[in-house]
Amino acid sequence: MIEVKTKPITWSRLSVETVEATRLTVPEVSLYPIAKRVMDVVLALVALVALSPLMALIALAVKLDSPGPAIFRQTRVGRWGRDFTMYKFRSMRVDADDLLHREFAKNYINGDTAKIGIPSASGQIVYKPNGDNRITRVGKFLRQTSLDELPNLVNVLKGEMSVVGPRPVVRYEVEQYSKWHLQRLAVLPGLTGLPQIRGRGRLTFEKAIRLDLEYIERRCLLLDIEIVLQTFPVLLKFKATA
Repeated sequence: MIEVKTKPITWSRLSVETVEATRLTVPEVSLYPIAKRVMDVVLALVALVALSPLMALIALAVKLDSPGPAIFRQTRVGRWGRDFTMYKFRSMRVDADDLLHREFAKNYINGDTAKIGIPSASGQIVYKPNGDNRITRVGKFLRQTSLDELPNLVNVLKGEMSVVGPRPVVRYEVEQYSKWHLQRLAVLPGLTGLPQIRGRGRLTFEKAIRLDLEYIERRCLLLDIEIVLQTFPVLLKFKATA
């Protein structure tokens, strides 16, 4: 694993070949990718069918709360740096810009946590944009419970995401990465992962990245199942989103 930080890689230099050059030398168990894909499809299908009434209610609540579509589409960076369109329930006003999040992402990734740390109700520091008034009333609840991410299940069915893996990020976040950070793009992004069950928004970027790389090195079906099972109690506690 590359431990030495280098200068951030601009997107113009971030080609698939650049990302593949960071490939972790972890032996693949031949049946694991197949078993993981089967698990992804089964879980996504079951969840979409079982949660379809809830998703319909959420879509209605989003529409009634503020003007605009219920589903938010955004380009995210997937495996090996390839772009894909990710689906979420809209949690912001349609006229919201990304300047606040861009500044937050820059400070978070570069370790300027003093500028972005916000004390939570429990007294713990949470890393998220301060004074973000772009989020709607319904959107705030959806983010706290991660219900806004349920449409990600469609991305799982399409093979663009997995149930377990590093959370997908936007292009301007990757532009701030050092070369060793790119190793998190070696696998499909996921709905949940080690950072989501070990701290979520309370983790610094450095800790979150190292947990993603730990998952990539240790990945196996048993670990995937363990992460999925541990995700539910975390969500029920309504902790801050990552």
